[in-house]
Amino acid sequence: MRAVMVMYDSLRLDMLPSYGGKEVELPNFKRLAERTVQFGNNYVCSLPCMPARRELHTGRPNFLHRSWGPLEPFDDSMPEILKNHGIYTRMVTDHNHYVEDGGGTYHPRYSTWECNRGQEGDPWAGCAAPSSGPNPHVVGDAGRMAQDYQNVLGRLYRQDIVNREKQKKTEDYPQAQTFSQGIDFLQNNYQYDNWFLQIETFDPHEPFNAPGEYIARIFDPDSVSELDWPPYAPVNEPSEVVAEVRKKYLALLSFCDASLGKVLDEFDAHDMWKDTMLIVNTDHGYLLGEHDWWAKSMMPDYQEVAHTPLFIWDPRLQIAGESRESLVQTIDLAPTLLEFFGVEIPEDMLGKPLKDVLKEDKAVREYGIFGSHSGVLSVTDGRYVLMVAPKTADGGLYNYTLMTTHMRARMSVEELRQATLAEPFSFTKGCKVLRIPAGCKKMSKNLPVGQELLFDVKADPKQATPLEDPETSACLKGALRELLKENDAPEELYDYYGLK
Repeated sequence: MRAVMVMYDSLRLDMLPSYGGKEVELPNFKRLAERTVQFGNNYVCSLPCMPARRELHTGRPNFLHRSWGPLEPFDDSMPEILKNHGIYTRMVTDHNHYVEDGGGTYHPRYSTWECNRGQEGDPWAGCAAPSSGPNPHVVGDAGRMAQDYQNVLGRLYRQDIVNREKQKKTEDYPQAQTFSQGIDFLQNNYQYDNWFLQIETFDPHEPFNAPGEYIARIFDPDSVSELDWPPYAPVNEPSEVVAEVRKKYLALLSFCDASLGKVLDEFDAHDMWKDTMLIVNTDHGYLLGEHDWWAKSMMPDYQEVAHTPLFIWDPRLQIAGESRESLVQTIDLAPTLLEFFGVEIPEDMLGKPLKDVLKEDKAVREYGIFGSHSGVLSVTDGRYVLMVAPKTADGGLYNYTLMTTHMRARMSVEELRQATLAEPFSFTKGCKVLRIPAGCKKMSKNLPVGQELLFDVKADPKQATPLEDPETSACLKGALRELLKENDAPEELYDYYGLK
């Protein structure tokens, strides 16, 4: 058995043709839907980037216990489990967060890995010359962001200018290099058995920096906008700017489509459909002005962020061109791959293998939970989504961890001085963990403290009109309590979200 995962970052479901997208031609995503089973009710769980990847490894939510961080010593890791059972695992990626402090334990879980540098201000290309000014590609005013983040943004923006100088031709772009390495692996190993390949690109994550040939498909050659890097902030720009940035996303999406086509070509050329699983997925979506917001993480997780595309081909079933509506989540991918390779699923994995969903749309869960640490907490049954804001703005949450890092840095000495030792959780393999004050989510204009929003996303997929339905809200809040219990959530979360 062999398996290939093609993973994108910030891929919007509603822009893909098989999900109704019409803004840009994406022939290879259309071709993908014809060769796989498409999931219509796939939701994120832990957000954003690395929390989503942690559950890709562990098959369980993690945002309830800590913010962005590495794999923990007690975590189960799907690729490592496969590796330990004699299945060769390889990841090729351009996702630079893997090689930062907050992601440094993920890639060594694979048998081999390769990371292509240069995305999103990655500290890669060397240039000691001072910046000539603000990055011309940035949308809006970075000064809107919290003061303690502006210095980080400034470094990213300056480095981005330097990195782009090394990306002149299409083949210079990190995405192109990543897929080239993935194709090289397929061409050299399609005749062998027992391997898993993860081809993972950071695109179409911001900045929406696409090669010229894809920009030319979207823009008039005399009116190409430079703007391609939205802030994590409310939209304050005129509608014309929002439209230009959206076109930059579409251009990058076209690049992603072309890369996908190369993988599908290899499946066709070597008849890999007969014995190789294919999964195409993403970690989350992205707001391009909808709900008056840019990006993600700073606002409630609307459908454009939380409802994500998923395509799976299982060679054992040979089912293609069909859709499934059972509620599934990112946490289901690790057990799906373990089951496919005949490897026992660890008891701490709460996700479910999707073979029976693929076969007959058999449900694996009634409710799904999603969100980011200390942010708005959401629950869905696939029709309704309930968003619950924190009941306090005064903090009161903790990071429970043995890996004392943030996204790009180690936790500060001041933070660690406040750490205490907490008793083990059900999934920490008997290990006590550090309990470190985390406070509330910063830089956010979330729901007002204490507010809740209920939407019928089948009748109102754009979430334009909140519902007043106390009975449905109460049912979903009851499900939320049960999911917190199932995940052995910290006790303070019940007070934090008013779920006692």
